[in-house]
Amino acid sequence: MMPDLILLVTFSLPDYLAVGLLFAAWGVLGWRIEHPPRSAPSTAVLMSENLRLWMQEMARRENRIFDAQVVASLRQGTAFFGSATMLAIGGALALLGNTDQLSKLSGNLQLGEIPDVVWETKLLLVVIFLVNSFLKYVWSHRLFGYCSILMGTVPDRSENGLSALRAEQAATLGINAVRGFNRGLRATYFAMAATAWLIGPLALVLATAVTVAVLWRREFASGSRATLLQSEQTGA
Repeated sequence: MMPDLILLVTFSLPDYLAVGLLFAAWGVLGWRIEHPPRSAPSTAVLMSENLRLWMQEMARRENRIFDAQVVASLRQGTAFFGSATMLAIGGALALLGNTDQLSKLSGNLQLGEIPDVVWETKLLLVVIFLVNSFLKYVWSHRLFGYCSILMGTVPDRSENGLSALRAEQAATLGINAVRGFNRGLRATYFAMAATAWLIGPLALVLATAVTVAVLWRREFASGSRATLLQSEQTGA
């Protein structure tokens, strides 16, 4: 039987619905986090506003060694996650070439005989999310580098007009870098949820629900967000 026919026969409607729910949750949640209502900003949006304030303060300082160190630490974070994601992609691709272990696992769990193409399709879903997260981490790392270069071009505060302009440009690139990093993290979360499909569609639905709940809490109901809101109210 042809591989495409095998997929049509093997995957059921719950499988397609579970995968559709996974992608819908990933897209809708990401959009909500990046475009929240003004009355309920997400942690990501609050931190972006603080990054802009940081660049404004940086422009007023003569000694900017601390600012450069912070950007360097942010770049190290993106590099770490990028390297870890590359290892995860390599492991998933290696498993794609040797699905015998998964076949033995399905036998032990009494799931019946499952064609190799089904395991490969499920692993490809994980790889798709991992590749997306890797690309986001790489671009975020690049943007943090651009941000540090622009920070170096911010003139002395005596040149107020140009200083404010360069600081705003650095802030914009920094915010874009943070946004890319957050998107990479979300893709990593959903890659972990996608591994549940190896068990079945119900497991994938449950993993998607848990992932959405965790991300929603961290962005809209965490103690860190409450702290940031307090600083916003104090500043107002």
